[in-house]
Parts: sequence; structure tokens; C-alpha cells
Amino acid sequence: MTEHAEEIVVGVDGSQASVAALRWAMEQARALGTPVVAVHAWEPVTAGFAPYAPASARPTVAQQRERAAEVLASSVHAAFGPRGGPELRAVVVEGPPARVLLRYARGALLLALGRRAHGQWELPVVGAVGRECLRCATVPVVTVPAPERREARLTAVGVAADIRTGAA
Repeated sequence: MTEHAEEIVVGVDGSQASVAALRWAMEQARALGTPVVAVHAWEPVTAGFAPYAPASARPTVAQQRERAAEVLASSVHAAFGPRGGPELRAVVVEGPPARVLLRYARGALLLALGRRAHGQWELPVVGAVGRECLRCATVPVVTVPAPERREARLTAVGVAADIRTGAA
């Protein structure tokens, strides 16, 4: 499990950026003739519930594991549709995401991660997991931007189309 030579490892968290990274990795893998390993790491959620909350209100570890598998499956489906391809292996692993990704990437060709297209409000485009992977990886790390959303052009309301503002 720690040596994945000749594979491209992709961190998948269900975001559009991770789906973009999965698509990018598959294109690279086809060009190189190598398989892709899509890894979704998850940790059991125990925080956020009051100690007196009924046990029925808390998801079980099995339910959380099932939800993690659903996140990975829906990401693969979003990237490739119903066909995943024999060159794709999807893995759900319990553990801290950065640690799991670094372990799976050890010896791989590279590690692909998604990132936001642009930072907003001085926030970094790479999250904490991505920063840890960039800092500690022993293989090249590629960050693939999320597809940019097409923003609707703003139009003036109640202004005739033939009037120009003079703004360039």
C-alpha cells in the first residue's frame, strides 16, 4: 500500500476542483499508459455533537464510511459518467487526509490535487491538506484549478442600448 510505482494518485474530496484533478490525471495517465488511483480520505466525526446528544443522532462509523464511499463514487461519476475505466482504481481510506494522500503517493509518478481557481479575500487557493502535501510529498505534486464559473455580464437596467458611458 505504500509503494505505488507507475501510478498517478489523485486526492478526491467531492469538490469541483478534485473532479477537475481527476479528469486531468486520467488524461495524463492515458498519455503515459499508467493507472490512476483516486483516494478519498475520511475521518470519523465525533465533534459537533453535544455529549448528551442521543446516540441515534450521531452517525455510526459504518454510516460515515458509506458516506465517504458515496462521495468518491459521485466524484468519479461526475468526472467520467457511468464509465470509470479499468485504468482507474478508487480507494476510500480512514485517516487524516494529508497523511493518507502522502502515504498513497509515496513512490507514485505524481500526486494530483484540486485547488480553487482564484483566491478570494486574501485566502490561499490551496487548502490545508494541499499545503501539507506540497510541503511533505516525496513526488511531484500538481494542483489543478477548479473550472471557472462563467459569471453573467452585468447590464444596466433601464438604460437604452445605444447610450455609451464612455468608460473603457
